[in-house]
Amino acid sequence: MTATPARDGSNTSLDQRAWAIRRNALLMGEVQGQGYIGQALGAADLLAVSYFHAMTLRAEDPEWEGRDRFYLSIGHYAIALYAALIEAGVLPEDEIATYGMDDSRMPMSGMAAYTPGMEITGGSLGHGLGIAVGAALGLKRKNNPAFVYNMLSDGELGEGSTWEAVMSAVQWKLDNLIAIVDFNNQQADGPSMKALATGPGTEAAKWRAFGWHAVEVDGNDIPALVQAFDTARSLAEPKPRVIICHTRMCKGIPFLEEREITHFVRVDADEWQKALALHDTNRPA
Repeated sequence: MTATPARDGSNTSLDQRAWAIRRNALLMGEVQGQGYIGQALGAADLLAVSYFHAMTLRAEDPEWEGRDRFYLSIGHYAIALYAALIEAGVLPEDEIATYGMDDSRMPMSGMAAYTPGMEITGGSLGHGLGIAVGAALGLKRKNNPAFVYNMLSDGELGEGSTWEAVMSAVQWKLDNLIAIVDFNNQQADGPSMKALATGPGTEAAKWRAFGWHAVEVDGNDIPALVQAFDTARSLAEPKPRVIICHTRMCKGIPFLEEREITHFVRVDADEWQKALALHDTNRPA
């Protein structure tokens, strides 16, 4: 495994990476006064482990053929992925101020044609895993050892196309495919567990029944994430792998964590600086 080097050559910890990803997301949210900041804060830890522990990539060459692919199925999480790509050095920090603006390389919904490091255009949910299956199969046929990571949401577990892709991945024995489910129990219609997602302790069993290696972890526990990713990459069995990450919306900003959480968390104009100040006081050593 080749870890992504720190941009400044230092041995930056994963806690520090997650902290920086959250900060980047907050700065972008302040630019527009809105954005899916609850999801970005919640997913920062799993993105830190993905980009700074598990994945092989070259920041200066985001289309390098030997890279691991990261497919963001959840297009509205683009603010979270931009935050990680900035920390990885794929996107420059000075573009934070352009987030969501006309002609920006960081539109509010992820589009592959606009953004280096954004592998697919996420939009209608339920398509990402199918695209990832095709990419993983293509890499195998080219004898390319790269992994394909597909980040999808708990809401997508209610999409039939997701489960067609689940079955296809098993059929083709895609052991180079790692799905990452951000299970924050929120979707546009309300709590996911009141829709079609079944909840903690039961999701992994469902995926295993389809033939996947599946684990459920606390998606805000970095050591647990590291172990889950390491196991997924090193597993000898010829089967696809899924890591179901139970995350907390708005993680790291207590006053946002404690308010009533919905799919789109509203932040008042005066709260962005409050959130940033609070975040900055909790920088990991």
